[in-house]
Amino acid sequence: MFGIDLIDAGMLPALFVAALAGLLSFLSPCVLPIVPPYLAYMGGVSVNQMQGAERRGPVVLAAGFFVLGLSTVFLILGIAASALGRALLQYQDWFVTIAGIVIMVFGAHFVGVFRIPFLDREARVDAGDQGGSAFGAYVLGLAFAFGWTPCLGPILGAILSMAASEADLARGTVLLGGYAVGLGIPFLLVAAFFPALQGPMAWMKRHMGRIERISGLLLWTVGLMMLTGQFAAFSFWLLESFPILATLG
Repeated sequence: MFGIDLIDAGMLPALFVAALAGLLSFLSPCVLPIVPPYLAYMGGVSVNQMQGAERRGPVVLAAGFFVLGLSTVFLILGIAASALGRALLQYQDWFVTIAGIVIMVFGAHFVGVFRIPFLDREARVDAGDQGGSAFGAYVLGLAFAFGWTPCLGPILGAILSMAASEADLARGTVLLGGYAVGLGIPFLLVAAFFPALQGPMAWMKRHMGRIERISGLLLWTVGLMMLTGQFAAFSFWLLESFPILATLG
């Protein structure tokens, strides 16, 4: 059908979910509030100086290297998760079932059905005085990816579970690349258009609870789809509705 086998078709919604998960991670309570001061520090300017177009160049450059740093960590995690799934290939059906259950538990955490205490903590890594340089921004990106992992745990864990269920290094890496894109692009947009985005960011901060619940609902739905095998059905629906997607296979 459409020249795409089942697992290829299944990648379409999985990649979309991974990118959306990265965006929701950016909007989480432990990331969004620290974005402006973090970007200012990396660019060697103050938050007020980010208002001026002439001072945003270094900030955008630093943001690019920062995103490269965090993407490095997430891609390595994707390779590791996929390698684990490949090693356990004979237990793939059980692996997908367990991954679906874990993702649904993470979703319930975000929705507020119950709270998992260690997922509300931030284990930040001190990267030292690394502000004001491209290399420093890259190091801070590495530190951010490692240090904020407990905070990003529910969403990142869901994407890692999906990567492991693929049991293919290339596919798992692509999924974590999608997550890195969803998380990293907003950093670049804020760095480039900080004055214009201050209003929307303030609105998002006021609605953190709603954003968390949306994240939880997304995770719970993804977990349920993995349990019931509906990812493939959703993929074929996408292909039937948007035939141009078939060229991606």
